[in-house]
Order: sequence, then C-alpha cells, then structure tokens
Amino acid sequence: MSTQGQNTKTLKKHPFHLVDPSPWPVVGAIAAFLITFGTVLFVRGITSAVMYSGFALIAITFLGWFRDIIKEAKTEHSKEARVGFRYGMALFITSEVMFFVAFFWAYLNASLMPNEAMGNVWPPKTITPINPLDFPYLNTLLLLMSGTTITWAHHSMVENNIKECAKMIFFTILLGVIFLGVQVFEYHHATFAFKGGIYPSTFYMATGFHGAHVFIGVCMLAVCWFRTRSGHFTPKDHFGFEASAWYWHFVDVVWLFLFVMIYLWGSGDLSSFFGKH
Repeated sequence: MSTQGQNTKTLKKHPFHLVDPSPWPVVGAIAAFLITFGTVLFVRGITSAVMYSGFALIAITFLGWFRDIIKEAKTEHSKEARVGFRYGMALFITSEVMFFVAFFWAYLNASLMPNEAMGNVWPPKTITPINPLDFPYLNTLLLLMSGTTITWAHHSMVENNIKECAKMIFFTILLGVIFLGVQVFEYHHATFAFKGGIYPSTFYMATGFHGAHVFIGVCMLAVCWFRTRSGHFTPKDHFGFEASAWYWHFVDVVWLFLFVMIYLWGSGDLSSFFGKH
C-alpha cells in the first residue's frame, strides 16, 4: 500500500461512507438542461440537435456513474455505511412519491371541479378517453408480473441461487421493455394531443413520467443483471440489486394508482370495468 493510502486509512476516524469527488453530478445536470432546453427548441420546430446532444450526454453520465459505483461497491463497507445506503434509497423513493403526488394533485383538482371550458364534466366533452380494458389493462398485467419476477429474483439471491436470480432479472427487464413498447403504441393511437387541454396534459405528464421511470428502472436492472452474472453480488452483500428491486416495486405501485385514477376513473365509466351496465 502506498504512503498516501496508509495516511488516508489512518486519518479516517469514523465508520461512515464518504464518496470521492465525481464529475457526474455536474455532467448530469448539464445533460438535463440540454434535454429540457432542447425539447423546447424541438417543439417549436427550431432544431432537434440540442435535445439529442442532451440525451447522448445523459447516456454517457449513466455509463460513467454506473462504472464508478461498481468499482466502489467492490470495497468493504461498514455496518453504519450499509444502514446509510438504505436510508438514502428510502428517502430517494420518498422524494419520488412526492414528485408523482404533484401530478395526481393536478389531475384531481381538474377532475373534481370541471369548469365551463370542459363542459362542466370529466372527462371533457371533446375528449375520447382510452379504453382502460385495452392496452392499459395489458400493461397492468405486465407490471404485476414483473413485480413477481423481481421478488422471485430477490429470494433466489438470498438463497444463493445466482443463476435463477439472473434469469428472473432478465425476465423483469423483458417485461419492462414490453411495457414501454405497449405504452408507445398506445400514445401513437391516442385520439388526443398533449396541447388538447387539461385532460391530455395531465394524462401525458403523469403516464409519460412514469414511463421514464420504468426506463430508468430497466437500466438499473440491466446493470444488476450484468453484475449478477459477473459474480459481484452475494447472499449477504447485494444492496445494489436490492435498491433496484425497491425502485421497481415503487414503479409498480405508482402504475396501479395511475391505472385506477387516470384510466378507470378518467374514462368516466367505472361500471364497464366491474361488469355493470
């Protein structure tokens, strides 16, 4: 061990985890700005180059950040650091819950108090809602199945059945990708556009951001699949995978709320789902 490494180890007087300086938060923030600003330029028909450059930079951020985290995860963390990881992930998911609460709040505010511009009804008279028993119901089944497979994968990891765990993670990723494909198909065949009023805007914001979270979850699980096959996880040390499983379950639960509130209730005909006429 080098003298600098010995001095660093000697100077550490606590069991807590301190991350090394990283460029990825700054690079990721720049990428987010380019995506946001570039989307405005793209919607206005000026240029799409800024938006695509932002997506490219965010992809580089993903790859670099995951690479650094994988290297760091190979070190031995103290008990206090592991507890901190769990608190950190729990707080992150809590913040994500608050993120979606804003969209649910906007939807409820408009649906419970429809104004004259909406025809004093919800959904507005100019809107033909998507049939909840069509693609939304299929996507609900897909996500519920994915919740089963990711739980299966976690139990397999705890039981040291690494091969079975990797297989179930792969199935979860596949179900997530199919979900995204179905959602894109649904958007393509929707009869209303984003700028068609409060109903389309809240619909696309809520379901679209959920789709973005599914995509992020798929990326996280893809990294976990690679790490599982590479032997990075053990039955007693697999928090990277466990945190991804927590995130995936969060995505599942949010979709259930979206399905009931936006697709079922938003269709204006709950009786069709329960078989009443």
